[in-house]
Amino acid sequence: MTELRPLDMGFMELEDTDRHISLGIGAVAIMAGPVPTRSAFDAMLADRVDRNERLRQRVRRSPLDLTAPVWERDPDFALAHHIRWTALPGEGDEPTLRELIATELEERLDRDHPLWQCVVVDRVSGGRWALIVKAHHSMVDGVSGMSLFERLCDPPEDSVPKRADDSRGSGVGLVDLLIRGMREPWAVPRLASTMVRGLLPVVGAAVSPTPSSSLNGPLGRQRRYAIARASLTDVRAIGASFEVTVNDVVLAAVASAYRTVLSQRGEEPTAGKVRVLVPVSVRPAGTEEIADNRVSAMIPYLPIELADPVERLAAVHERIARHRAQGEAGAQSSLLAMAAWLPHALVGWTFRLAGHFPQRSVAALVTNVVGPRRRLTFQGHEVLEILPCVPLAMRLRTTIAVLSYRDRLVFGITGDYDTTPDIDDIADGIEREIAELSAQANRADPGDPR
Repeated sequence: MTELRPLDMGFMELEDTDRHISLGIGAVAIMAGPVPTRSAFDAMLADRVDRNERLRQRVRRSPLDLTAPVWERDPDFALAHHIRWTALPGEGDEPTLRELIATELEERLDRDHPLWQCVVVDRVSGGRWALIVKAHHSMVDGVSGMSLFERLCDPPEDSVPKRADDSRGSGVGLVDLLIRGMREPWAVPRLASTMVRGLLPVVGAAVSPTPSSSLNGPLGRQRRYAIARASLTDVRAIGASFEVTVNDVVLAAVASAYRTVLSQRGEEPTAGKVRVLVPVSVRPAGTEEIADNRVSAMIPYLPIELADPVERLAAVHERIARHRAQGEAGAQSSLLAMAAWLPHALVGWTFRLAGHFPQRSVAALVTNVVGPRRRLTFQGHEVLEILPCVPLAMRLRTTIAVLSYRDRLVFGITGDYDTTPDIDDIADGIEREIAELSAQANRADPGDPR
C-alpha cells in the first residue's frame, strides 16, 4: 500500500468541504461506427484493468484522519461497478451530448470503490458512439489521465503490452533534502530561499482579493458544458509568428472570451479583475504512466483590459514568463514534498479548514494538456475527437480544460448552470480570438515590433 501525496490529500479534503462536488477529470472520446457489444467491451476493459493495478485500488482513510490515507486493493472489486451504458435521445446531436456530459460532471464517484468510471454512450449522431472516462484527481492528473486513456485504447502495432508500475516514488522528500544538505551544506539555504521567493507571489495572489466579478461566487448543483475548437496547426503558426507558446495563445483566447462576456454582463473589463489558476505539470519525464497527481500551479492575471488581440497576446506571454522566472511552480512542488513529512492530521485539517473559507481571488481554472499526436483506435473504432472536461470547485463558476489530439485543439468549458447561462459566448469568444490572431499572423510584417 502507498500513501497519497499531500496534493492528493488536499483534493480529498476539498471534496469533503462541499459534498455535492465530484472532484475529478474526464475525457469524452467520440468514436466512429456502431457501439460494441457489452460482452466485447467488458472483455476489453477487463484486460486493460488487469494491466494497471491502480484501477483496482480504493482509498482507505484512518479514524479521525490521524494518519495519511492509503491506496489498497478493493476486496470487492467488480468491473460492473465502473461501467454504465446509456443512449442519447432523439437525433443524438452535439447539444444533447453536451447536456449528458454536464450531468455526468454533477455525479460523485463512489469512494467505497476505485475512483473511476466509464460511461458508454450509444446513438450519437452520424452513426457514432462515445465513451466518457472519469477519474478522481487523487488518482490522475492531466498527463497521467491522458496516458491512462491511451492505454485503454488499442496499442500501436509495434508496441508490447506492459503492466503500469505505480510503486515508484513521487517527488523529493525530506530525507532527500537532508542527505543533500549533508553533502552540499550551501544547497539547503539556497533551496529555501528559492522556495520562499517562488511562494511569496502565490501566497500574495491567494490572499489578496480581486475586484468583484460574476465569475466567482457560490455554486449550484447543476452544470453546463460548452465546446470550442481550433486547428493546432493554426495555433502553432500564431505562436511562431509572434514568438510565443501554444499555451500563451490559449490564455490570450480565454482572456478575450472573458473580456467579451464581462462586457456583455455590464461589467467593466478592468486590469486586475480576472486571475486564473493555471496548473503546471511537475511530472518528470518517463513517469507519464504512473497513476497519481503531480501538478503545481501559477495564478496570473489575464490582460482583459487590452482591446487589441496582438497586444493582449504579448501581455499574456510577458506575464507567464515572469511567473515562471519567479519559480512559483517549483516552489509549490518543493513545499508539497516537504508536507509529506508533516503529521497527516495537521495537513489534512489545514486543507479542510482552508476549504471552508470562500476565496475571491481566483476567477477561473484553465488547464492545457498535450494529447496524443497519433491516430487512436478503440476496439478497431477510430477515435474521431476527444473532449476534455473538469468539474467546478472553490467557488469557480467556470473551468476550461484544453486538450490537443492530432491536429485539433479542443476547449471543454464547464459552467455553473444558474450563474453561467452565457457559457456558449465563452466558447464563441475563444474561437473568434484564435481566428483573429490567425488572420493577424498571416498579415504580420516580419519587421513589425509587435
